[in-house]
Amino acid sequence: MTNSQQIVTAISAFNDNYIWAISTQSNDNIALVDPGDALVCIDYLEKNNVILTTILITHHHGDHVGGIQHLLEYAKAKAWHVTVYGPATENIARLDVTLKENDTVIIAELDCQFTVIDLPGHTKGHIAYHNEDMLFCGDTLFSGGCGRLFEGTPEQMHQSLTKLAHLPSDTLIYCAHEYTQANLVFALAVEPNNSDLHNYVEQVNNKRQQNQATIPSNIAQELLINPFLRCHEQSVKLAANSYSNQNQSSDSEVFSVIRAWKDKY
Repeated sequence: MTNSQQIVTAISAFNDNYIWAISTQSNDNIALVDPGDALVCIDYLEKNNVILTTILITHHHGDHVGGIQHLLEYAKAKAWHVTVYGPATENIARLDVTLKENDTVIIAELDCQFTVIDLPGHTKGHIAYHNEDMLFCGDTLFSGGCGRLFEGTPEQMHQSLTKLAHLPSDTLIYCAHEYTQANLVFALAVEPNNSDLHNYVEQVNNKRQQNQATIPSNIAQELLINPFLRCHEQSVKLAANSYSNQNQSSDSEVFSVIRAWKDKY
């Protein structure tokens, strides 16, 4: 139930957030992903003369949910019906439909649907929305990095990232922050001899110099350059062992070491 006419547009918010607007060429309806700031979303709606029908939420943090109430009040004044989807195990006000692993979200107005993936780690109940073309993963996977562990364990986050690593390689990754340049500085500390990483750093730096977004990335790219998806690689294992001064016996332990390293970097 997806087609090539779907368009994903970034709405910039706060210092480095991306709120994603999903639209189609065939009508004026849109869905918003993680609208933490209602005002920038309303500005987008009015400038583009589009109708909000759906809100998709990945987790409960304020920069992802803070705009829901105001957007619903705005929609009510317009006589629009908006359905709000979000994780079943997180306390988020105004959700109409709560979701867990393998649930399906059908957005008929946009002729698309998503499968829900449970991704505990950044928060305990974090979810993502995925179809054969795209992944909206909130603060779990970033280009060159991953989210901090505010509620989950390293083991949970490693398992969540492993799920994403097994998605089709051409899946476009729509994460919620423009963190790529900073992430790559750390990635180079982990894998200074990774030629794919050096090439990607050059591409990213060129984009940022022109004030262009580095998102979306894709799974294939991240498997080449993202240390948090490369904990099975010998180069990453050696870096983790060197940093911790001990040998890690599992990929999950390697992840735990480099996540702790990144927190202090």
